[in-house]
This record gives sequence, structure tokens and C-alpha cells, in this order.
Amino acid sequence: MKTSFLMPILAIASSLPLSAQPAFAEDLVMLKGDVKVVRTVVEEGKERSMLAAPTDVVPGDKLVFATEYHNTGAKAVENFVVTNPLPAAVRLADTSGGFDVSVDGGKIYGNLASLTVSDDVGSARPAQYSDVTHIRWTLARLAPGERGTLTYTAFVR
Repeated sequence: MKTSFLMPILAIASSLPLSAQPAFAEDLVMLKGDVKVVRTVVEEGKERSMLAAPTDVVPGDKLVFATEYHNTGAKAVENFVVTNPLPAAVRLADTSGGFDVSVDGGKIYGNLASLTVSDDVGSARPAQYSDVTHIRWTLARLAPGERGTLTYTAFVR
């Protein structure tokens, strides 16, 4: 049975990112969120991956979430923080994107291996990809006019 997750995924893309700090920097740095699905295509007998619009996604599909940033101000911005919630419909795929993660709704951040969660009986266990609730990048310095893209990958649950 094929279930479409199009509406939640499109809603997610339109809401990214959740926040940017510090407050004055929000006026200087423009942010734009996007999401694509990874598809495998065969061309001339060879498989390759490509990114496509998420018109129809199903559990197990791999998604690439992107946040473009652009410092539109005349001054550099120091320690710019971009925080994105991880949509409930997806599970983080890896932690290689240069970001910290949270498993408690965005209260505490760190690398996944250093975080713990409570299991069903109240004991602490190591956090897993499926426990991640938020992702946070800290950009040390954004020069005037500087732009770039922050990405992470996730699987549809």
C-alpha cells in the first residue's frame, strides 16, 4: 500500500527554518527552506541519484532538507545560529552535516553520541537518530553578501 506524505512534506519545506539568532541578525540574514526527495534513475545502464520535487513520498524515501542563507546587510554577522525542527514524519539519516542535534525538543544540543534519552522504564539509553527533534548550526561569521546552504538528510518514517 502506497501512502502519500506530500502535504506534510510541503508544509515542512515552507516552514523551514524555525529560528535564527541573534535577533538583529534576522533582519540582515535572509533564510529560505527547501526539501527534495532522492530518486535513483537509470541512464545508459548506469544508476545515479538525483534530487526531485517531493510530489509523492513513501516510508523509506530519503529526503534532503536545505536552508539557504544570505547576509544582505552591510555588516558582518557573528555567531549566527540556525535552528530547524526535525519534522515528526522523518528520522534523521546521519550527523555529517556540521550541526549539533537535540533529543529533548531543542533544550540541550550536542553531538548525537554524547546525548541520552529515557527509555520506557525510565532508564537512560544512548540517543539514536530516531530520537532527534532539532538540528542547530552555528555559523561563526557571515561577511556582507555571503551566502551558502545548510543541509541534512532524513528518511520518511
